[in-house]
Amino acid sequence: MSTVLLLLHGGGPGVDAASNWASVLPRFEKEFDCLAPDLLGFGSRIADAGELHGPVAWARARAGQVLDLLDEHGLSRVHLLGNSAAGGAAALALLSVAPERVERAVLMGGAGTGPAPRTVPFYDDPTRESMRGTLARLVADESEHTELLDDLAELRLEQALRPGAEKAFRSMFETGAEPPVDPATVPTPVLALHGERDRVGPPEISARLAEALPCGSLGVVAGAGHWIHVDRPDEFCTVVGEFLTA
Repeated sequence: MSTVLLLLHGGGPGVDAASNWASVLPRFEKEFDCLAPDLLGFGSRIADAGELHGPVAWARARAGQVLDLLDEHGLSRVHLLGNSAAGGAAALALLSVAPERVERAVLMGGAGTGPAPRTVPFYDDPTRESMRGTLARLVADESEHTELLDDLAELRLEQALRPGAEKAFRSMFETGAEPPVDPATVPTPVLALHGERDRVGPPEISARLAEALPCGSLGVVAGAGHWIHVDRPDEFCTVVGEFLTA
């Protein structure tokens, strides 16, 4: 059996695992046994999280979800790929409470360690145009992905308007008094990967994260935006694969 790669998707409105990883999952499946679950609060798991408030509580709950998934599949140790403020933050939380379950990890886009957005994306103007604009900000050049962004806007608008989705999403942005995960307590080898042209947050966010991690390193993908795996899928898969199998 090949090594299992657990892929934790990002946290934009209406996201699910299948649409998040569609550009790269077929390639990863040639190298790894892949698991890509919908995280609590998204996709098929919108109603399953209960009453959670603030990013730290959500990250911890998702880390618990992942541990349950590993136990369910009888997996003692996996590789981990966490995308941005949902999957990346959940990955950090998991690394802090159960580092023995993860061999190596790649954290994308700062893993939620950057500043919180000034406003909650999309839901103050829940229209197709707003969704399209929200998604366009995640790539470096939207003119290179016109058809993809159009298709995703339709899909994610439908999912973002499901019962309970807005309540769950807004609660993810509530501030709380709990401290975030301290990266200095994470012993696992971690690659903090960032797009050079990320419009959500600059590469310096991942640089600070990599510096704070005892076994952290930084990777910056030239020409890529926040969605590194969409802007530069071949380079993304190569960089992730080489790090995880080093």
